[in-house]
Amino acid sequence: MDSKNIIQEFDKTQTQLKIIQEINGISLALNNNLWLRGGWAIDFLLGRIIRPHSDIDFVTWIQYREQLEKALEHAGFQIISVSEFQTDFIKNDVDVSIVFVKRSEDGDIIANGFPDWVWRSDALSTKFYKLQGVSVCVLSPHQLLEEKKIHELGTGRKLRQKDIESMKIIQQIINEVN
Repeated sequence: MDSKNIIQEFDKTQTQLKIIQEINGISLALNNNLWLRGGWAIDFLLGRIIRPHSDIDFVTWIQYREQLEKALEHAGFQIISVSEFQTDFIKNDVDVSIVFVKRSEDGDIIANGFPDWVWRSDALSTKFYKLQGVSVCVLSPHQLLEEKKIHELGTGRKLRQKDIESMKIIQQIINEVN
């Protein structure tokens, strides 16, 4: 990778970190819970950036959806698409997806619109993780690993190499905690 590409990746990463901080700040100001998921969640768990990311993934409770969407639009985020399951945004060329969860009648955490996708009871940790001065809650390592394991089944798409590598890293994080 030449120096121009290295600088571009660094700038993209710094922009994404600012977006994570901004969205988390908006959510906290609204007294809403928000968790980072995906590749950035792994980086926050490790306390270091392990690779460039193409997007940012969050999860929050469905009851916060309307309020959060309005607040993000007011902050300059453009809504790209809305489904029962998630809302996608873009700001400063950064793609952001927010998945919405709720409690089932049985008290399980489920993804909105996917009642068969029951999340782990420990999925939504209240612990904040810090990376380069940004502090945010992340999904539990066990939930992150489970999401990777069911990705192919749920989407019909084969796991990418970065997903396989992420699974190994998440498993190492889990092994170190136990």
